[in-house]
Amino acid sequence: MKKVAFYTLGCKTNQYETNHMMDLFKKAGYEVTDFESFADVYVVNTCTVTNMSDRKSRQVIHKTKEHNPDSILCVVGCYAQVAKDELQKIEDVDIILGTNDRKEIVNKVQTFEHEKICEVNDIMKVRQYEEWGGTAYSERARVEIKIQDGCDRYCTYCIIPYARGPVRSRKMEDIYNEVLAISKTGIQEVVFTGIHIASYGMDLSKEIRLIDLLEKVHTIEGIERIRLGSLEPGIITEEFVSRLKALPKVCNHFHLSLQSGCDETLKRMNRRYTTSEFAKRVKLLRENIPEVALTTDIIVGFPGETEEEFQKTYEFLKEIQFSKMHIFKYSPRKGTPAATLPDQVDGNIKEERSHLLIVLSDENEKKFASQYIGKEIAVLFENETEGHTSNYLKCVSRKARQANIIENVRALEFENGNLIVE
Repeated sequence: MKKVAFYTLGCKTNQYETNHMMDLFKKAGYEVTDFESFADVYVVNTCTVTNMSDRKSRQVIHKTKEHNPDSILCVVGCYAQVAKDELQKIEDVDIILGTNDRKEIVNKVQTFEHEKICEVNDIMKVRQYEEWGGTAYSERARVEIKIQDGCDRYCTYCIIPYARGPVRSRKMEDIYNEVLAISKTGIQEVVFTGIHIASYGMDLSKEIRLIDLLEKVHTIEGIERIRLGSLEPGIITEEFVSRLKALPKVCNHFHLSLQSGCDETLKRMNRRYTTSEFAKRVKLLRENIPEVALTTDIIVGFPGETEEEFQKTYEFLKEIQFSKMHIFKYSPRKGTPAATLPDQVDGNIKEERSHLLIVLSDENEKKFASQYIGKEIAVLFENETEGHTSNYLKCVSRKARQANIIENVRALEFENGNLIVE
């Protein structure tokens, strides 16, 4: 039996797509093996969100054939979509597919005859969601479900709209059927993922939005938690929250992508909201969703970010008190408007600002988690010792637990970013 191995970089959407490629190879008679071992076919599912992502993708690609020089190397995904010319120059790369062509991967491998294949379509012309069909997931308690692809926001620092194309929403019935099939396996939590899930339905109908999908899937028995991936703050309206309150399976954790706490910086980023608008949406969630956890992403050192602008961000973040923040130092991304903006910020300044926000994030995380010490909390254990609450607090148990079971346990202390439970 021939063997295939996968290496996935980047986001949960990439992992979902890798799972489906694995399934296609299994159906064709291949055995999936570890990436560090001998295989007949290697698939690198790439990421291009930052220059560092590109570099990491290239590093993996260059080392892959060390395991088997005679193997077929397939490079697919976001980096392949935007850098096909660079990849064609790498001798070891045999097959290049972009972000809307991966369903053909097994066929390309089986017809490969030592002449490089590069099939990367113009993603900006794609208007239909590429349905994989069926279900595919790795053996774990939480499963990603891709509900849409593409983005039309065009933030000035981001290359993703050019790698993923315009918004394409998956049909609600197809999503429902996949979740229904997963519910019959005993898995209790699904995560709705995509490139810009707040845009879900906008290309399908004026009547279909993300909240409609949540209401439909909420009826499926066996699924106890529905978790949402990163959201644009604009989706948090009074109507959305009012309908959300009636859906107890939807996890009370929302990752609202902020990026900066300064209006001037947000404008240069083309983020389409102000800090006051963002704060109103945070208030709406906190007033209506019990024990809600709010997390975010922040970019420091964006071009033109003065000390005054950074201080505005710092004070805004102190005011909001996210339960956790992911801090990124701005890195110019070739092909984006921000890369050519004047007043690029010195690396040492970025490092200082990043450190200050990481300290603030750690303080907020400890404060949020500590309120549960001594209380009973519901934890879905993903393995014998680790699990998460509905509002995404990571918990570590002092004794062995049964995986994929939600248990009520007592929180004892907060240590190294984890709630320790009995």
